[in-house]
Amino acid sequence: VTVRPFNTYGPRQSTRAIIPTLISQALGNEKKIYIGSGHPKRDFTYVEDTVAGLCAATSEKAVAGEVYNLGTGESISVQMLANLILDIMGISDIPIITSDGRIRPSKSEIDHLVSNNGKAKKTLEWAPGYSLTEGLQRTIQWFRKPENFRLYRHSEYHV
Repeated sequence: VTVRPFNTYGPRQSTRAIIPTLISQALGNEKKIYIGSGHPKRDFTYVEDTVAGLCAATSEKAVAGEVYNLGTGESISVQMLANLILDIMGISDIPIITSDGRIRPSKSEIDHLVSNNGKAKKTLEWAPGYSLTEGLQRTIQWFRKPENFRLYRHSEYHV
C-alpha cells in the first residue's frame, strides 16, 4: 500500500514548514510575518488525521498495490493561511510581508496542491476529523507554551 499524506502539520513540526514558521514568527519579538509568495494553495492535514490514515492503510480494508491520498480535499493560499493563523491567535496588528528571499524559483513552485481523498474515504473508511481551524488551534496552543516555544529560532529562515 502506498500512502500520500498532504502537508501534515501539528505540534513539534520543524520551521522548515510554513505553519510552524508563521506561528513562531507571530509569537516572536519582531512582530512581523515574512512569507514568500502568498498565492500558492496547499491542502493541510492535522497530524492526528494523518496518523489515523496511516493506521487505516494497514487494516484489512487496504488493498495491496493501491495508492491512498490522505488530505482534506480543501486548499488554502499561503496568504489566507497567515491571516487565519493571526486571526486564531487574536493578533491584528502584525504586518504580513512578502520577502523575495523566501519566494521559490518559478520552476520549483506548485501553484495548487489539493488531495483527492475519495478512495481513502470509500475503501479505508478514513476521513479527516479536524478542520484546519481546529488543527491550527491545537498547534498554536502547543507553541504558546514557553517550554515548547523556546525550542524554536523564529527569527531564522530555514530552507
